Amino acid sequence: MTDPGRRSLLRSLLSLPLALAAPGRAAAAEATDPAWLLSPDEWRRRLSPEAYRVLRQEGTERPFTSPLNNEKRKGTFLCAGCRLPLFASSSKFDSGTGWPSFWQPLAGAVATKADYKLILPRTEYHCRRCGGHQGHVFDDGPAPTGKRYCNNGVALVFDASA
Repeated sequence: MTDPGRRSLLRSLLSLPLALAAPGRAAAAEATDPAWLLSPDEWRRRLSPEAYRVLRQEGTERPFTSPLNNEKRKGTFLCAGCRLPLFASSSKFDSGTGWPSFWQPLAGAVATKADYKLILPRTEYHCRRCGGHQGHVFDDGPAPTGKRYCNNGVALVFDASA
């Protein structure tokens, strides 16, 4: 599914220091639901340190570290911050990048914004309800959308019953 040039570029980018995504570089998007306008201390109490760094400070987890990357059961992937359903398992695919990837979010689940942290613009997406950072969307995914929503696994929880 991926060409050798893209895979080589991806390996090069992954070798960059993850300091580019260090805590404190950015703040998560604003929550759209007033019930989820929590203080940083409230978020720290609710989340693990790694989930806080990703969801609230727009960090990035190391590739190939999330067990959700290999999750293949039928179910729904929810925001780890507020449990809003974000992706159906039927939209998940193996992108080879080391992060859970989806070709389409559930309707109304995410909001996007431009991200210039790596100089070239990327499209970042967040949970629409709590504003938690999920990942980035790229135009190299499979049909029918051609999109790849590259998600931090620590920003998700999987619900096999949904």
